[in-house]
Amino acid sequence: MISKPQKTILHVAKGKLGLDDDLYRQALVRIAGVTSSTELDQAGFEAMMGFFEYCGFRPLGKGAPRYGNRPGMATFAQLELIRELWRELHEARECDDEALLGWLRKYHKVDSMRFLTMEGARKAITAMKAWKARPRRVV
Repeated sequence: MISKPQKTILHVAKGKLGLDDDLYRQALVRIAGVTSSTELDQAGFEAMMGFFEYCGFRPLGKGAPRYGNRPGMATFAQLELIRELWRELHEARECDDEALLGWLRKYHKVDSMRFLTMEGARKAITAMKAWKARPRRVV
């Protein structure tokens, strides 16, 4: 069984590559022999990551900050999920970090992603998911 952060990375990769659920599930079946990420073992996870990298996914861009393991602070997976949700909300290929930081500063009172606590990250993720679920206005 793979860890929760590994499952998160798989779903971030799925989103960055623009795979719909059908294509993602077909890849799971053909590459790892499972129907869900909850059934993956370490070898299956590595096979899926190899496939995603072949398709163009890079887990972290060059020069993107890694803040290390800091107890009580947001995890790397949470920070990447926040960036991915921001991209999805704004229908952008690249994350506009300046705009994201402005939003975090206004609503979560942090000046940098590295200062986001684990609880703050959970709140930001929940807020972004709720934002994403709202119906869009047609202009």
